[in-house]
Amino acid sequence: MSAGLVSLEDVSRLQVVSGKGGTGKTTVAAALALALATEGKRTLLVEVEGRQGIAQLFETEALPYEERKIAVAPGGGEVYALAIDPELALLDYLQMFYKLGGAGRALKKLGAIDFATTIAPGLRDVLLTGKACEAVRRKDRSGRFAYDHVVMDAPPTGRITRFLNVNDEVAGLAKIGPIHNQAQAVMRVLKSSETEVHLVTLLEEMPVQETADGIAELRAARLPVGRVIVNMVRPEVLDAADLELVRTVERSSVAQALSAAGLGGARRGGNAEKLVDPLLVQAAEYAERYTLEQEQRAVLGELGLPLHELPLLAEGMDLAGLYELATELRKQGLS
Repeated sequence: MSAGLVSLEDVSRLQVVSGKGGTGKTTVAAALALALATEGKRTLLVEVEGRQGIAQLFETEALPYEERKIAVAPGGGEVYALAIDPELALLDYLQMFYKLGGAGRALKKLGAIDFATTIAPGLRDVLLTGKACEAVRRKDRSGRFAYDHVVMDAPPTGRITRFLNVNDEVAGLAKIGPIHNQAQAVMRVLKSSETEVHLVTLLEEMPVQETADGIAELRAARLPVGRVIVNMVRPEVLDAADLELVRTVERSSVAQALSAAGLGGARRGGNAEKLVDPLLVQAAEYAERYTLEQEQRAVLGELGLPLHELPLLAEGMDLAGLYELATELRKQGLS
């Protein structure tokens, strides 16, 4: 399912990807970065949770606190990645605004940086969002943006609004000075058309409900909601008409069909009758799952956002699968 094609020029420069744990938001963020880098573009994939999930997906060594090229997209585009370390980001911040130099390194040795980021969780979020927004705004000497797009693998849905909105709180607390100015600059990016927040879900009740709640919170905070991406969608084996037939078919008809197909017959040393009940149970389980998934699609459809679906890869997720999902995203216009 897709919302229709969108030109690259219409895609916001900061793509924030969130979702309930277990929905594959890191995978979707990585695939999106690849999709956006196609046709010679340059993207930066940012990790803020310290899990090194990006390195695992791209089958590379753990990411340091520096922007490093990790993949080449079709058409010659490049994907860079950055795992933001809050302590080192704070040192950058102190150097940028207060020119501490060696004093900043001394503070780190004394443990002051770790102490500050631990006792003030909000400070960590300020540093993480600030670093990502700096990459969005950065330009080279010719005045061209350093990256065409920045994709953030963000915290889960339950925390995403507070995470993105923390600079609003900081700007309110610090009425003047560099901290206030920096917080306002970050919020100008996060609450502008430069940013879209996408939510990843599964066709299951809890992730869908959390997605709906997350969208309501983002809208209340006036943060720009982008699209809903349904991940790991299982292939449709039977459609509604087939399922109705399964519900009404007689056992004897199933047994006859199995025998006619040579399944469970004497040549195999079995009995077609023995296969009927397991098959009907399996069909009933599929019918129940199909109904639940259709109900969740209906709930998502009422959210008023573009809806996209990515397939469950039968062979599991590897680097080839990541490129496959990137291709699917481009087909659906999410790049």
